[in-house]
Amino acid sequence: MNQDIKIKIIDRDGETHHVDAPCDTAMNIMEVCKAYDLPIEGTCGGMAMCASCQCYVLSDATLPERSDDEEAMLSEAYNVKESSRLGCQIPITKDLDGLVIELAPEE
Repeated sequence: MNQDIKIKIIDRDGETHHVDAPCDTAMNIMEVCKAYDLPIEGTCGGMAMCASCQCYVLSDATLPERSDDEEAMLSEAYNVKESSRLGCQIPITKDLDGLVIELAPEE
């Protein structure tokens, strides 16, 4: 049975990428972006200690609450919006099918 979901990712040039993300491999948004060679750094390796995987959530989706670490990192990041999240803190689940995100500008 296929465990992939569809996610739409808008890169920093405004180009839209339609990607398949597996629900059965414990990946997160940052890792999916990297798997598709999208320009996302993930400098800290997914520990919510940098904001290089910041993205804007453009669609309604049931996301996990921001952790204290994610809140703290976003409070220090550039180009933060109300919809900002760290891609490394959003695990791929079936609930995210149809998610639309935009990569935040690099500092």
